[in-house]
Amino acid sequence: MKSDSAEDFSKDKCLLFFSPHMDAAPPQPSPEDPATSRFREYLRIQTVQPEPDYDGAVRFLVREAEDIGLQIKKVELSPGRIITVLSWRGTEPHLRSVVLNSHTDVVPVFEESWTHPPFSAHKDQAGNIYGRGAQDMKCVTIQYLESLRRLKSEGHRFPRTIHLTLVPDEEIGGHTGMELFVQHPEFRALNAGITLDEGLANPTEEFSVFYGEKCPWWLTIHCGGNPGHGSRFIENTAATKLYSMISRFLEFREKEKKRMQSDPLLTLGDVTTVNLTKVNGGVSYNVVPAELSATFDLRIPPTVDLKEFECQIESWCKAAGDQVTWEFHQKCMNQTVTSTDESDPWWKAFSTPCRELGLKLKPEIFPAATDSRYLRAAGYSALGFSPMNRTPILLHDHDEYLNEGVFLRGINIYTRIITSLACVPPLPDEH
Repeated sequence: MKSDSAEDFSKDKCLLFFSPHMDAAPPQPSPEDPATSRFREYLRIQTVQPEPDYDGAVRFLVREAEDIGLQIKKVELSPGRIITVLSWRGTEPHLRSVVLNSHTDVVPVFEESWTHPPFSAHKDQAGNIYGRGAQDMKCVTIQYLESLRRLKSEGHRFPRTIHLTLVPDEEIGGHTGMELFVQHPEFRALNAGITLDEGLANPTEEFSVFYGEKCPWWLTIHCGGNPGHGSRFIENTAATKLYSMISRFLEFREKEKKRMQSDPLLTLGDVTTVNLTKVNGGVSYNVVPAELSATFDLRIPPTVDLKEFECQIESWCKAAGDQVTWEFHQKCMNQTVTSTDESDPWWKAFSTPCRELGLKLKPEIFPAATDSRYLRAAGYSALGFSPMNRTPILLHDHDEYLNEGVFLRGINIYTRIITSLACVPPLPDEH
């Protein structure tokens, strides 16, 4: 009888030998990219307003800076609000620097509405990393750091100094963060030439880059009128005037909305948004009030004549009747924008590597507000950019996430952009 040697195994017997029913070691998962691990660690630090763990964030950032080999400085302009500045000195430090800005705080969460705990940095099988700050904007902070880690490890040196500025309280207006910092000698000592700050995800193939912002106006309309008993037809009431004012604002809102919808070239940053956010007044169910008020949030693009627009609001108030006044809680009047002309050396240094990487840039006006508004108002060039295309816009939303592949590609993108900016030749006023 012929023996069953290894050479005599039939195809069927081979299949049987390697049957999945037999004991075998399960496939081992691929190790996670260290940059992803550091991103997830940062997401777990609960820098959530109104009580952010800034100490935890600063400890993390300092540890990473020490590991990379960056210079570290801490600036405290408001109690408990540390601004961390991480620097990589250039070979020609008299040249204006590249400043990479990022805020460390995140907005509150409604945990019951999240699929995964918002500070767990859960990564699902598709590679989506869930966490508050995944898009806004802890991803960008880590992408900055990982880009510098890569460049330093490869032995690169650049003429221009690179600074990372990590600031608090952007999510509550930046008044104890960048608004103070940009006017302080410590910021002026950075000798900034160009600043990068946060942008937005883009669900299309395009990458949004923001060269300006809308002016936020928050104002309350106060309407006074005749009080009286709720059973009578009182004339000249506060309610009648308030109705007139609300109608004016919401009619204008609808007009702007239709204007944007009718022109595919317009974005949210190109039109004025209006939202009624508060209505106050009244003393009892059966008393006609002597005063009512309504508060509006307006975001006005740089193309609008602000003085003319304020005159329009004044005309609405006069048309509503007597005892109608308005009060501003915020009234930004700075409409400075950063150049996106190819003749501008900073824009050219930003856009060229993007084109080389095949990125389709979409220059836009930011529809809300970031720390860039303080930078531009102080005379500094600032571009808002978060390299997240084919990604839903989820900042401040439930289940905020960023895909790992998008995050890692962003490091590659920033590596090229930072290199280009840090190598801008000396400008005429820098010799």
